[in-house]
Amino acid sequence: MGKVIRGSARAPGLLALALVTACSAGGVSGAGEGADSPERAAAAPATAATVVVAPADRSGGVPTDTTVLIGANGGTLKKVTVKSRRGSLAGTLSADRTQWRSRGTAAPGTTYEVTAVAVNSGGDVTESVTSFTTVRAQQFFSVTSLSPHKDYTGLTVGVGMPIMMSFDRDVTDRVSVERNLTVRTSKPVQGAWHWFDDRTVHFRPRTFWPANTKVRLEARLAGVRGGDGLYGRRDHVLDFKIGRSQITKGSVRDHHLTVRRNGKVIRRIPMSAGKGGLWKYHTTSGVHLAMSREPVTVMTSPGIGPGQPGYYRMTVYNTVRISNSGEYVHSAPWSVGSQGSANVSHGCVNVSPGHAKWFIDNTLIGDPIIITGSPRVLEPLNGWGHWQEDWAQWTRWSTTKSFTTEAV
Repeated sequence: MGKVIRGSARAPGLLALALVTACSAGGVSGAGEGADSPERAAAAPATAATVVVAPADRSGGVPTDTTVLIGANGGTLKKVTVKSRRGSLAGTLSADRTQWRSRGTAAPGTTYEVTAVAVNSGGDVTESVTSFTTVRAQQFFSVTSLSPHKDYTGLTVGVGMPIMMSFDRDVTDRVSVERNLTVRTSKPVQGAWHWFDDRTVHFRPRTFWPANTKVRLEARLAGVRGGDGLYGRRDHVLDFKIGRSQITKGSVRDHHLTVRRNGKVIRRIPMSAGKGGLWKYHTTSGVHLAMSREPVTVMTSPGIGPGQPGYYRMTVYNTVRISNSGEYVHSAPWSVGSQGSANVSHGCVNVSPGHAKWFIDNTLIGDPIIITGSPRVLEPLNGWGHWQEDWAQWTRWSTTKSFTTEAV
């Protein structure tokens, strides 16, 4: 037999109350007049299962992150669907099949039909059909950039590489957005998101990524609230891999770069750093990351035009960018005589043509390049200077704070 209930949507708390009431009623039966005998109890038909649904039937203005809850009294759930013209909501069924809860976020301004089928011990079926409508969006936000990007990294990156995401509108509900950004890794990693402003959020581990780690970002932003009337337009998934661990360290005082791969020194490179004098001619100290690999770069003097003292414009080969203030590790045949002994550059790290070719060929985007000894310190927002902030500073601008990544 079947029974259809349309519009059954009692509050979830009533499910527990109904179960308690049923237990209490069974506990007072006894030997008094009219009490059921074991034979009569065995012959009594099973009570039909009832279905409890929240949100209530025909609810409107339901927040998109509301969890749909469905319970079965006096039976188990056989089937649950939550469908709309924009798609369905997935969900999880409890081990005893008496409760179901949705996962993910609903689409804004959308009506969902909730169909739940329960069956009691006697095989009788109860079907409940209800509906609810989510809050309407006034505008949407989209992801405008997401890195690492395959066009310039090949999606195998260095151990310092952050995940960087930007939006086209100001996100004021940072908590809602951040808790829908899931980082999965093949090796457990402690990390955190960091908001630089309302349109920019980046992720990095507490320490450099373990070598050869697979990483997946799941940005489940479709329907996620970003502020008053503002909702995410669509989901994004990004897969990339951390390569071997290669960390380069150099001092402007001893004029050498030491390259270590997986902890072993593989090359020592004489260099010439910024000559100083003017502040802009100091190479910055700090943890830089390789930001780009450029076979040819045209460099011009910052803040100085043609005809002015100190102006230059030159074509430079085999360059690895390490900041936004114009710093590169690059080929400088004109300063080979000073490399390893003196600082003569305008702020870049000069190396010989042979070493420059080797360095660009053996560097991944996101490889750490750590320079020390200069009075000018790399700012956290000068390029990818994220590692310039300690962990307390980094997590200060996170709404979810530190967490361990989930398994990929």
